[in-house]
Amino acid sequence: MGFMLQEMTGGSFIMIIYLVALVAFFYFFFIRPQRKEQKQKDTMLATLAVGDSVLTTAGFYGVVIDVTDDTVIVEFGNNKNCRIPMQKSAIVQIEKPEDAVQND
Repeated sequence: MGFMLQEMTGGSFIMIIYLVALVAFFYFFFIRPQRKEQKQKDTMLATLAVGDSVLTTAGFYGVVIDVTDDTVIVEFGNNKNCRIPMQKSAIVQIEKPEDAVQND
């Protein structure tokens, strides 16, 4: 009887090790990279300023003309009447005006 009890606890111990390994796998391959990516996006959006060229999640390029807490107004194309308010989270790429200047 003592042998059977010892065998069951050994099997439980191995099961716990597998469970811990599975949780560690999910953390390092799914949760951690997602947090890192979100932190990079938050840092990028914190530098957003008027005059920056942006790319939206819809694939539109525009220029930021106003920035508030969580909303930006973006002007699209050469038409000064095409100004659309959108959430900051809809911006996926920012190009600063000084980055756009090319050195010849």
